[in-house]
Amino acid sequence: MKVLMYGWEFPPHISGGLGVACYGLTKALAAQNHQISFVLPKLKPMSSEGTHVDLIDVGRFPVNTSNLSPTDFVVRQLEQISKNIDIHAIASPLSPYLTEEQYREELLRLQRLEEMQVHNAFSETNHNIMLSGEYGPNLMSEVVRYAAVAGSIAMRVEHDVIHVHDWLTMLAGVEAKRISGKPLIVHAHALEFDRSGDNVNQAVYDIERHGFEHADVIIAVSHMTKNIIINRYGVSPEKVFVVHNAVTRDSYSELDGHQKAAKEKVVLFLGRITFQKGPDYFVEAAAKVLARNENVRFVMAGSGDMAPKMIERIAELRLGRKFHFTGFLKGAEVEQMYRESDLYVMPSVSEPFGISPLEAMRYDVPVIISKTSGVAEILDSALKVDFWDTNELAEKILAVLEHEPLRRELISRGSQELKKIQWENAAAHLTQIYARLA
Repeated sequence: MKVLMYGWEFPPHISGGLGVACYGLTKALAAQNHQISFVLPKLKPMSSEGTHVDLIDVGRFPVNTSNLSPTDFVVRQLEQISKNIDIHAIASPLSPYLTEEQYREELLRLQRLEEMQVHNAFSETNHNIMLSGEYGPNLMSEVVRYAAVAGSIAMRVEHDVIHVHDWLTMLAGVEAKRISGKPLIVHAHALEFDRSGDNVNQAVYDIERHGFEHADVIIAVSHMTKNIIINRYGVSPEKVFVVHNAVTRDSYSELDGHQKAAKEKVVLFLGRITFQKGPDYFVEAAAKVLARNENVRFVMAGSGDMAPKMIERIAELRLGRKFHFTGFLKGAEVEQMYRESDLYVMPSVSEPFGISPLEAMRYDVPVIISKTSGVAEILDSALKVDFWDTNELAEKILAVLEHEPLRRELISRGSQELKKIQWENAAAHLTQIYARLA
């Protein structure tokens, strides 16, 4: 089957959790003889690993914008969705990682540029739309312009179904469906309720709801995510299918002979340092562990709006000698970090799935995960905690670090369990869904 996919991440272009999922899923789909055209806002130099899909840069496709003005394309899509989206403010500073204060400062700065950017975005009759593809201050503008070229791509690329990933590409999927008439699959890897709790960004929520309404099928990465889609977006349960994420089995080196650099035990937090991921609970649990066992080092790998606050809290607790911030890691750096770790902790407040615990287990690292994570639905070999219970989290960290039989048992059970959590299974489920729509 020919699948036209719209995504925002694909290794090595911003290879976060979404990129990892898209790579693993498309590789397994390609192995099952699907032909996949994967659209990105901007391509970076690619390695040979990306050859299982046809990667498309939107900048390759000229788009006729004579009808894509604030009286046509933008009005047609955005006014349907929400009054919370200012269709003229394409210089919107929306970003997943800005604090409220940073957002307001950026908004004031960009108001002066607004009229000029509107003119530049839609002034020419035929041109190529160039995007950065980053999660920067002009994210909403890029989402809109990415959607503007989606129809042009759908006219030129042969496909049987359209498959889009998360809110960033939902407008593009709706436009592609309008142009080609092919069925639309919306894949929900994370929701605005996961990112922001109950204090949602209304514009993002409304785009998600719009995408769900126009989708023929919705894929949720967990039953937890499916329930949120049904209860918070008013979607019929019959429209939502659960396809759990998985792990790629062949993308890491053997562990034999590796010598750790640190003499102490190393406990790792790896992910965005944002509200959703629960970094503050990790810090508080670390303080409780170090009060009882000083032979431990804690590492927080990643970046995000809560990083400064976490650094300040570590300073208050006077744990600087035992706590390390690495910043954002990628590729070989992530592999090295897993190799150096004795335990991985994911205390997420709301985690639609969470691939990182599976990745840690591939490196023989036992894991502790929050009960409010999608991966908890399929993992029996992980220790599970309530994210808010830092006493329980500290106790389980100490148990794994201080009791070698427990650590070995978790590693052994995890290794066996990973054999069943493979992208081939997810791809087989998706193949069935494709067949129903084609």
